[in-house]
Amino acid sequence: MGILTVDMHLPTAGSLKDKRRQVLRVRQGLARNCGASVAEVDHHDLWQRCRLSLAVVEPGAGEAAAGLDRASRLLSADPEWQLLAEHREVIGIGEDIA
Repeated sequence: MGILTVDMHLPTAGSLKDKRRQVLRVRQGLARNCGASVAEVDHHDLWQRCRLSLAVVEPGAGEAAAGLDRASRLLSADPEWQLLAEHREVIGIGEDIA
């Protein structure tokens, strides 16, 4: 499983409504293209800032890391967003779950 948290700047957002529209578009794109579950986790009341956390679940750590790389590339390539910071964590899930 992999978790990616990103801080984004939305320079073209002119209102909270516009920001929410852009966030929804990005969330749907990440879900469709990366199989990620995405949530906005901070900066809810700021027009041009957004913090997203997303999770990808894969059978192995390598696949999870590749999924996070794919999501990061998609976010970086979006012309309406500027990636300010990212933090990623890959968690190995063993077969023995207590």
